[in-house]
Amino acid sequence: MNPRFKKIGLLFLAAAMLFGAGRLQQSMNRDRQELGLTRTAVLQNAPPGLAFTTVALGGFRGLISNFLWIRANNLQQDDKFFEASQLADWITELEPTYAQVWVFQAWNMAYNISVKFKENSPGVYTDRWHWLQRGIELLRDDGLRYNPNSILIYRELGWFFQHKMGQDLDDANMYYKYRWSEEMKGFFGPKGTNFDQLLSPKTADDFKRLEIFTNKFKLDPAFVVQVNDKYGPFDWRLPEAHAIYWAAKGLDAVAKNPDKVKSEDIIMLRRITYQSLLQSFHHGRLVYDPVNKTFLGPNLDIVGRVNQIYLDSADEETDQGQKNNILGAHRNFLRDAIYFLYEAGRTSEANKWFKYLGEKYPDKPIVENEPDSLPKNLSLDEYAVKVIQIDIGETSKERVMAALSGLLRHAYVALAMDDDDRSTNLKNLAQKVYDHYNHKTISAKSNDRIELPPFDIIQKMVVQDLLNPERQVLPYEGRAILRTRLGLPPETATSPAAATNNVEIISTNLPATNLVVPAIP
Repeated sequence: MNPRFKKIGLLFLAAAMLFGAGRLQQSMNRDRQELGLTRTAVLQNAPPGLAFTTVALGGFRGLISNFLWIRANNLQQDDKFFEASQLADWITELEPTYAQVWVFQAWNMAYNISVKFKENSPGVYTDRWHWLQRGIELLRDDGLRYNPNSILIYRELGWFFQHKMGQDLDDANMYYKYRWSEEMKGFFGPKGTNFDQLLSPKTADDFKRLEIFTNKFKLDPAFVVQVNDKYGPFDWRLPEAHAIYWAAKGLDAVAKNPDKVKSEDIIMLRRITYQSLLQSFHHGRLVYDPVNKTFLGPNLDIVGRVNQIYLDSADEETDQGQKNNILGAHRNFLRDAIYFLYEAGRTSEANKWFKYLGEKYPDKPIVENEPDSLPKNLSLDEYAVKVIQIDIGETSKERVMAALSGLLRHAYVALAMDDDDRSTNLKNLAQKVYDHYNHKTISAKSNDRIELPPFDIIQKMVVQDLLNPERQVLPYEGRAILRTRLGLPPETATSPAAATNNVEIISTNLPATNLVVPAIP
C-alpha cells in the first residue's frame, strides 16, 4: 500500500476514534449526571488551581487520591497529624464533589485525631477543641461550598454538634460546650435567645457581628429564627440548637432535590432532629458558667415541641419496626418530662402530661421492672417518689442533678411555708443523695463527664430560680417570705433580674427534725 494513503487512512481512523470517544464521553456524562455519581460541569466559584486540577487530571484524580489516602493513614498512625491534615486537604481538592471524602476527613479529624491529645491543663482541652473545630470547618466552609445540596454533609454536621459536642462520651465534652457557648454568646446575648441585632442591625458593631455570623459560621439569621420558632425556644449558645439547625438545612435541601436523596439519609436527618431536641430537653439551659466550666439544666419550655416531633416522626415513618422504636422513645421521654416538671415545681404541667401519658399508653407500665405500675394505678406523687428511689441509685449526672434540684426546690418551698421539719428532712436527703453519687463515682476518673457542681452551688442555683421574679416559680408573697427566712434583703422593683444575683446560701438555724431520712443503699 502506498505509504501516503496509509498515513491518510490512519488519520481518518484516529479522527473517527476521537469522534466516537467524544460521543461515548457525552453519553457517560449524561449517565453520571442522572445517577448523581459525580459532577461533570466545571466547579463554580472554585480557585483557579482547583478548577484546573479537576479538569486536567481527569480520571487520574481517583488514582492519585487513593495513593494520598493511604499515605495520610500511615502518617496518622505515626502521630504525624499535621502532615496527614495537609494530605487531607489535597485529597479533597482532587475529589471536591465526592461528599464521602469530606465526611471521612472531617470525621477523622474530629474523632480519631482529636482523642490523641490529652488535657493541656486540668479541664482544658485546647488541642482537642482545635481538631473538632477543624472537622466542622472542613464540612461547613469547604464541603458545602462545592456540594451545597449534599444531604450527607448536612447530616454529618448535625451529628458533630449533637454527638461529639452535645453528648458526654468525650472527656472534653464540657470544655467543648464552654468554648462554643463563648463563641455564640457574642451573637445571641448572655441568655442565648436574642435575635434582634442579627435580624435588624443598626450600629457598625451590629453589622460587623452579622458579617462574622454569616461569613465565618455560615449561619442564616432568618433561618435560625425559623428553626427556633418551629422547634424551640433554645439557648443558641449550646450545641443542640445548632445540630437541629444543620439537620433542618439538610431537610430543606431534600425538599429542593427530592430525586437525588436516599431514604436512609432523610431518616438520619429526622433522627438528629428529635434526638437533639431530647438532649436539649435534658440539658438545654445554661445555669452556671464559671471560668472554663459549664453546668447545664433541663429546658422544660420545649416539652410540647419534643412531644410533637416524636409524633410527627412516627407518622412519617413507613417501617413499622422503626415506628415502634420512635414511639418507645416517645414514651420514655414523657416519663422523664413528667418527673422533671414535677421536680421543678411545675405540678400543673406535670399533671397534664401524666394524664396524657395514661391516655396515650394506658397499658404500658411507667416504672421499670414494675409491671403493675400502669398509669391508672399510680398518682403523680407516687410516681415521683418511685423515680427518686431509682435515681438515687443511678450514676447518671443528669438524672441525679434533677433529683437533687427537685429535693432542694421542695425543701425551700417548705421553708417558705414554715414547714421547717420537712424542709430540713428534704435538705438532708439531698445531701445524702449528693454524697452517695460522689461515693459511687469516686473510683472513676474525676472529670467533667461525671462531676457534679459543689453542693452549695446547686443550692444557690435552686434559690436563684425560686426567687427570680421573671420566672414566677413562687408568687411575690412566697418570694418575700423565703427571702426573710434566708436573711436576704427585700426584692427590688427597679432591677428584678438583678435581685437574684449573688445569692448566698446562709444558715437558717432550723430546729432539728424527728423525721427519719431514708437510708441510701
